[in-house]
Amino acid sequence: MKIQYASYQDTIDALQKAMNEHPHLIRLQSIGETWEGRPIMLVTVSLDVTYADDKPALLYTGSIHAREWIGNELALKFIQYVIDNYRFNPKLQTALTRNTLYMVPCLNPDGFEYSRNHFSFWRKNRRNNGDGTFGVDLNRNFDAKFMRNQNTGSNTYGGPHAFSEPETCAIRDFVEAHDNIRIALDYHSQGNVFFPAHKFNHEVEIEGADLNILCANMNHEIKKVTGRQYGIHRGKPPAQLIHGSGREYYYRKGIIATVVEVGTRNIPDYMKNMSESVAENIPAVLCALSEAINYSPLAPQRVANFTIKSVDHEGVELEWQYVDRDDIYFELYRSENNKSPCGEESLIAITKSLSFRDSQLTSGQSYFYNIRAVDKVTKIKSPFSPELRLKTHLARHQSARTLFPSRELVGYLSENYLSKNKEHFGYNSMFIGVDKKRGVSLGVVQFDLSSLPSGSHIERAEFFLYPMNRVAAKIEKYGEWSVAILDADSISDIYDFKEVNEAKPLHTLGQTFESDKMTQGIWMKWLFNGVERTLLTELVAKNSLLLRLQGPKELPLGNDSQVMQFDIGYGPFGSGLHYRPNLELVYQVPEKLLALSPTRCNTIFKDRVLPDRLASGFDEAGEIVYGQMAFELNADLPVEKTVFRHACLTLRSCNSIASAKDMRFTIELVELQDVDFQAVKQRQKIEYIGYEVSNEQLKERAEHHFIFDSYSLQALERLHQAHTPFYFIIRATSESQATNALINWTACQDQHPAELKIGYINRRKNPLQAPQGLTAQVEGGVVKLTWQNPDDEDFVGCFVVRNRFHPPRSPFDGVKLYGGKDEYTLDNFGNPNLDKYYAVFSYDDVPNYSEPVVLFYDGKVQA
Repeated sequence: MKIQYASYQDTIDALQKAMNEHPHLIRLQSIGETWEGRPIMLVTVSLDVTYADDKPALLYTGSIHAREWIGNELALKFIQYVIDNYRFNPKLQTALTRNTLYMVPCLNPDGFEYSRNHFSFWRKNRRNNGDGTFGVDLNRNFDAKFMRNQNTGSNTYGGPHAFSEPETCAIRDFVEAHDNIRIALDYHSQGNVFFPAHKFNHEVEIEGADLNILCANMNHEIKKVTGRQYGIHRGKPPAQLIHGSGREYYYRKGIIATVVEVGTRNIPDYMKNMSESVAENIPAVLCALSEAINYSPLAPQRVANFTIKSVDHEGVELEWQYVDRDDIYFELYRSENNKSPCGEESLIAITKSLSFRDSQLTSGQSYFYNIRAVDKVTKIKSPFSPELRLKTHLARHQSARTLFPSRELVGYLSENYLSKNKEHFGYNSMFIGVDKKRGVSLGVVQFDLSSLPSGSHIERAEFFLYPMNRVAAKIEKYGEWSVAILDADSISDIYDFKEVNEAKPLHTLGQTFESDKMTQGIWMKWLFNGVERTLLTELVAKNSLLLRLQGPKELPLGNDSQVMQFDIGYGPFGSGLHYRPNLELVYQVPEKLLALSPTRCNTIFKDRVLPDRLASGFDEAGEIVYGQMAFELNADLPVEKTVFRHACLTLRSCNSIASAKDMRFTIELVELQDVDFQAVKQRQKIEYIGYEVSNEQLKERAEHHFIFDSYSLQALERLHQAHTPFYFIIRATSESQATNALINWTACQDQHPAELKIGYINRRKNPLQAPQGLTAQVEGGVVKLTWQNPDDEDFVGCFVVRNRFHPPRSPFDGVKLYGGKDEYTLDNFGNPNLDKYYAVFSYDDVPNYSEPVVLFYDGKVQA
């Protein structure tokens, strides 16, 4: 028995004392009785508690599993926090004025006391099963997909039938009688992870964003206290879903519900670890309580049809629909990571408009958007709309790849399993860290870079890894996990533990993850810095990137495990393509340089044109004299696949002007029909090139460089597309009247003529045609999609996505089902009885994505 923890009687006594001292704030009642005759106590907290049942409520349940003492302990400490702070803390006052907290500190009193006094690892209640075994797992006894289990001795034995136990009946009856419950938190240990509810169909639900954001916002409060980050994980396909749990029962009734798994042990060191867990979760519970009203009938309606109107390389325009109401405005949130909080730090707009342009974004970057409506008088907020996901388009010069390791090149090596290490590749998971059984375990991921053109320059690189389970990381705040780049040429056998373990890294990626930052269910990301991108650029020539993943290599005395488990997307228990380690690259293909000399030069006076001479300034009468040049491409550069990256026009002057007057010379890119004074004077200017050159600068040096800005560079490319020569005018300006002031620029026939240099790359600019003829039919209980690919030599494949709520306008706005050259795919994890949208995008090797071909799938018709 851990004497620091409260017993069940201690809990009842503390709650009774709290109610006696604060009757306007706290109400205590029994909602049922256990097999052994203990009351199942529920405490109600609200200002004023007399009207508690009239307010939106949060239901808190703890210690449904006997050995998971955190639920009971946190409940007591939260009640004490309320008592100590409600008089002056405005955030707490608002939460308790607008909402009600229903708290069952311990839903399993018999098992809890048995765990405290007899067998600490006991999990179930204390039902006598009549066959020599005792106990039912109460979190398998609800009627949400209840699954019968004949093994009464099992720790997960769910009972003879749903709601066979007095404890689950008690909470069921209370919930049925209180339709004001809007959010439910079920506190467990261990894992430091949120498990939001699901509906057993593995498709996005309308409340999916609500569930993830509630957890993310609670996570944000936790992180502010201890720096710890919890995972957010909704479960894996489909057999590993939990049946008969309270969480799914609440969710089925329309309650936003999540399990919160706290700590790394069921009964941790109280003074050190449990106190941390309590401290970090108090503000998280308050955060959830504050949200209850936003899921009540008092809240505005959810924003409808939140979608992408348009997207480009630097911004996106979003739009949505809402009934016209003067008392409503909208809050819009943006993040670069999934499952991120929606708060002040991610709020990008408050608007009454039904659209918003988000600009100054990074090209080729993933973004996640969320929106909710707000009542400007009450400040009550709506539930969130389904999250929008997109990638901005690539910039004109960029290409991108998402690389996955082949199954034989991703796995783990264990110190104690030398003969079986090769079997760990392409099979289920990577285990990284150290434990008594495996010894030290290292992860190995090798990427084939041969699809990148040699000489490509890496502009951005990110390595992604999906952590699927952290339960075996049992030691709080111990160890770090890191990723090292190895020289693949120096390793003869990647399945050899000793060779990989002793390999000297070329570089260690700068970001390491400490154990309390190791989440579950949230993608981990290593962003390559400049030094690391330079190294990666060099490795492109070797066609391979070899990564070693490692965690702690030693265990403190008495500990048996500090291991993280990562999904690899292969094997019978891997979760497929969506969960494979991947490397996202944005790069530029090798650049080429084109140097052009002018094909024509003219000096244009008011009354004459001098060919093959280039001068500009003012004549003896003070009339302006123009210099004119024309350049024509002497190379076959396909318009559709040529992108100009930069350009510079170089001129050389033969003289300067003795006058002290401030004279300056500018270069213009122009559209020119006739080479005469009047035509030039009335020219259609396109853009100035570079900066003007002063007479003083002419005196200092003879060579001058005029660099094209972004707009003029695009104008140059448009002229190329129109197969038009490039015409330039050299124009002089003066602070006052100038005469006999001519600058002679090098003539065309001289050995050092003017020169136009253009750096360019070969890259397709525009998307392919969209696929055609998208159809869907159900075969063997699975939706099969078919379509016709476009007929184009640049066609690489099609990208297929599913979205439950609106037609996908981005290939990333939904669940990816397929990418490749086939003309069909199966929606293996989709529910064929649910309405949804499917979209297919064609893509080239940049990739540019086409407009989608979209199909609405009517699940009711198919059913």
